[in-house]
Amino acid sequence: MGCEVHPNCGGCAFRELDLSVYQKQKEENIKKLLEENLGDLEGKWCLPKFLPDGLRRRASFAFEFRNQKVILGFNENKSKYITDLSSCFMLSKKLNDALPALRNFLAELCAIKVSKKQKGKKFLTLQILSGDLLVLEAENGVDIVLETDADLLLEHRQLVFDFMNQYDDFIRFSWRKKHTQSAEPIVQKTNPFIRIGKTDVFVAPGDFLQPSKEGEKILVDLVIEYVGQTRGKMADLFCGIGTFSYALCALDQTEVLAVDVSKSLLEGFEKSVHKQMISNVKIMQKNLFLYPLTPDELKGLNVIVFDPPRAGAKEQVKEICLINEKDRPQKIVAVSCNPLTFARDAKMLINGGYKIERLTMVDQFVYSEHSEIVCLFTNEK
Repeated sequence: MGCEVHPNCGGCAFRELDLSVYQKQKEENIKKLLEENLGDLEGKWCLPKFLPDGLRRRASFAFEFRNQKVILGFNENKSKYITDLSSCFMLSKKLNDALPALRNFLAELCAIKVSKKQKGKKFLTLQILSGDLLVLEAENGVDIVLETDADLLLEHRQLVFDFMNQYDDFIRFSWRKKHTQSAEPIVQKTNPFIRIGKTDVFVAPGDFLQPSKEGEKILVDLVIEYVGQTRGKMADLFCGIGTFSYALCALDQTEVLAVDVSKSLLEGFEKSVHKQMISNVKIMQKNLFLYPLTPDELKGLNVIVFDPPRAGAKEQVKEICLINEKDRPQKIVAVSCNPLTFARDAKMLINGGYKIERLTMVDQFVYSEHSEIVCLFTNEK
């Protein structure tokens, strides 16, 4: 499919390939990488799940103001420069439709110059010239987070109010200086939410979510399929907003321990759990990279699900491998967005006495090098 900015844009490295060629090549490359590390996967490798274009519900756009014009788009491949976009094949229709309004808003925002007198100094002109715009298509509208080093002054906030009042589909606008900070809602018409299974889950500004609800559903369905008829105590490690916890706790006769380091994500998760009156989920804040759950803390679990960031779950997997044989979980379901770190963690589990039963590649990031893996490990005892 032709794209006006390919190959400059860093988003779709292989868009020039025919779709069937791309999919075959991607499957072969991922399978080869994993077999080089984990051995023959014959009988374990399941049919990959490929998603089409046009499904991404969230995007992080970079912008800058140059020569009285806004450049809005994605960073070029391995570069700080921005590829200016009028639309993107990856994005949902609603996000593509929102781009012109967002571009016009940024042009007005960046054109504002505010003079402030500094103590003992001359007047200083303050202006927003660059930053990022995080956009999410929630179930009930579009959520926007502006990320810029510049302060959001009264003049900027007035423009935000005017802008948000023009569009019914834009339901929240927030601002922060850095992605590590909590975002401050400037205008909030209602609480944005996504739907996980049958549960409506409210999201905080800038929360990490799966890029598409279709991809999220595939991952959740695979986890539940791999859990199968196993019941009892379960753990959802690196749980985020609770994507897998909601599905696990909906199973009969289950108790779920959900663990993550992010205070903001867990606060939203806890509020949602209370609002939905879900009683079989316990939420714990813990940095599993620095302080993984110990064998004593993992004792008694029948299922462990883990879905770490790209760095993988090395320290936590070490602890899982130290569980006494009689106390091991029946099943471990690993979800990974990085086949390299997945292969490392999987090899540790295999050396620790677990075996791969089934493994599925999920291609959420069409025409890119990125792939997700969902893998079922069982206890050999």
